[in-house]
Amino acid sequence: MEPGNGRPVSPIKTAGGALLNWWRAATLDALIVGILWLIGLELIRVPYAPLWALLGGILQIVPTFGGMIALIGPVLAVAFSGHDEWRLGLVLGLYGVIVILEGLVIGPYVLHRTTKVPWWAAFLGPIVLGIIIPFWGVLLAPPLLAVIYAFRRPKT
Repeated sequence: MEPGNGRPVSPIKTAGGALLNWWRAATLDALIVGILWLIGLELIRVPYAPLWALLGGILQIVPTFGGMIALIGPVLAVAFSGHDEWRLGLVLGLYGVIVILEGLVIGPYVLHRTTKVPWWAAFLGPIVLGIIIPFWGVLLAPPLLAVIYAFRRPKT
């Protein structure tokens, strides 16, 4: 029921609101990842670090492959700036830390805070759907979970 007038909320409005909240979560997640890239790349002194961090944040919207594509720029920048295998290893390590933090902590937490999807569902949903429907399951799991849990919420 809608507050104030007693009419039921339409399913389209419920699903649309859930998808809008999911988009907010994805955008906040991308912003956090971009900031992590910027801090890490600046500490490592990677050439054009702000550019690579901006691209890393934008590409975070693309599930699974966005982070890998974002890694190409910093790796090439370090590789072409001289024979510095240590910094190249640091960039690869930074990528690993960001992927682990985003997948296990940041992504599920942000999705839970904005869409009320339980942490365990936000964590396990893409894994399970990725096994059932490879690639598409990982891509569709977060918005699908947001919609499912929007319909499960008690209506006031």
